[in-house]
Amino acid sequence: MEIRTPRLILRSARPDDLEAMHAVLSDPRATRWWSTPPHETLGQTRAWLDGMISNGPAHPDFVIELDGRVVGKAGFWRLPEVGYILHPDCWGQGLAAEAVGAAIDHVFQTPDVDTMTADVDPENAASIRLLERLGFMPTGSGERTWNVGGVWKDSLYYGLTRADRAAMTAGQAPA
Repeated sequence: MEIRTPRLILRSARPDDLEAMHAVLSDPRATRWWSTPPHETLGQTRAWLDGMISNGPAHPDFVIELDGRVVGKAGFWRLPEVGYILHPDCWGQGLAAEAVGAAIDHVFQTPDVDTMTADVDPENAASIRLLERLGFMPTGSGERTWNVGGVWKDSLYYGLTRADRAAMTAGQAPA
């Protein structure tokens, strides 16, 4: 599976993505808001990548390629929850919005999913802005929902319906 955007290729993960994904998942800046601490070993990243590969097409989760190199991931490790991570060297260029938007639109082309969800740390202002730019709306919150490296994190929950995404991409206000 492959999706092309103006600057990116989103594709299924492969075993040879290991070192590139380790560069992302071992970077403390990238994993500050991630569901695990930074990966310390290639073995940790290999297990993570093997899980991503074994999920197969039923879980449209993609590595992100920029100029032929893997710089992150965007998609759905478990439908309908979207997730994404990008190497910090690529932040601030609109690449996450481009990748996540393409993954969302891909899934909404199928009749199986009518609503998507996202779980974001309340302190992750950049991710909150990204979700809202893509049309996600707040749906709730939770306290102490994630224990990452011995530290409890809270969650803000977001949702996006097929109808709201269609209206947004057509330039209309959500219903």
